[in-house]
This record gives sequence, structure tokens and C-alpha cells, in this order.
Amino acid sequence: MNKTIKLISAAVIVLCISAFTIHKTTFGEGYKIGDVAEDFSLKNIDGKMVSLSDYKKAKGFIVTFTCNTCPYAVAYEDRIIALDKKYASKGYPVIAIMPNNVTIKPDDNLDAMKQRASEKGFTFPYLIDKEQKVFPKFGATKTPHMFVLQKTEKGNVVRYIGAIDDNYKDASAVSTKYVEKAVDALLQGKEVEQTETKAIGCSIKV
Repeated sequence: MNKTIKLISAAVIVLCISAFTIHKTTFGEGYKIGDVAEDFSLKNIDGKMVSLSDYKKAKGFIVTFTCNTCPYAVAYEDRIIALDKKYASKGYPVIAIMPNNVTIKPDDNLDAMKQRASEKGFTFPYLIDKEQKVFPKFGATKTPHMFVLQKTEKGNVVRYIGAIDDNYKDASAVSTKYVEKAVDALLQGKEVEQTETKAIGCSIKV
């Protein structure tokens, strides 16, 4: 009897270690600076499928993984809208992606996304990563988590990863606008000086 219990316990431990290893190696790893991001096709709140390749005239993209329910994401919504208004016409539109498991976060479902986008007047696509296949490729772990991509002959190259700026609490108290500095540098044909920062937000729900 004791031997059987020991064997069962050992099996459980192995399974737990395996699960942890799989989680560790797939969640939070993804594109590094200089990598080429794969294109994707995700459903927008208007029901249409959206891909990066749809933007023929874009010079790059400001990709944000965000949602309705995270207070950090909500705090940054106006700043994300401002980024799109400032840079979409210059060739760097915002592409917002909702990565959460809606079974865990039902207020992040497509209908709720439509309502939030309407209330806030989103000027950019708000896509749902329903099968949760896109955010792991990027290595996104938070909402919001920002990625600046530059369109090149090789494809959409990752030039910046991290936070929008250095003060999620108060937009008026921001001293460094990481995303803006990155996009401005790219528009001027320069290298991005600060390519990575720590994303501040809620963990993506899987």
C-alpha cells in the first residue's frame, strides 16, 4: 500500500514538474529585438479579419496587447488612442489585441470589446486572440504590453518591447515616453536607443 502511494506521489510530482516546464518555456518567451514578427489574422470588433499585411502603406506598427478589465490597461487607454492619432498618419498605426481567456475574464469577450471601443472612441482595430496563439509568439505577458515593429524588406522587425511610458498612474507626470521615442527614432531613420523596458500591468489570463 505504501509502495503504491509512493508511486502515485512520484507520478504526480513528475506531472507537476512537466507542466511547470511547459508553462515556463512557452509563456513569456517570444520575439527578441531584431526578430521578424510573423503576420497574423485575427477578428476585429467589426467582425472582419485583420492582418499586418493589410496595411500596404504602413512603415511599421505599434502593437499593444490590452484588455477591458485590467486597471493598468484602462489607465493607458487614452494614451494608446493618442499614439494612434499621432502616428497612424505617419505610417505607424496602433494594432490592439485582447489576449485574455474570456472564460476566466468574461468581461473581455468580443461583445464587451465592442462596447468598450465604442465608449472610448477607439480609432484603431481591437482584435481578439481567441485561440491565444499570437500573444505567446510575441512573448507578451502583461496588459498592456507594447511592441513597436518596423516594416523592412525582411519583414516586420521588432524594434521595441515593453511599457508605453514611465508612469502608469499619471499621464501628466510622465518623464520618458518609451514608445514615442522609439517611433520617432525610426521615423528619423535612427536606431532606437532604449529597446526594452519592463511592461507594467496585469498578467495575461490563460
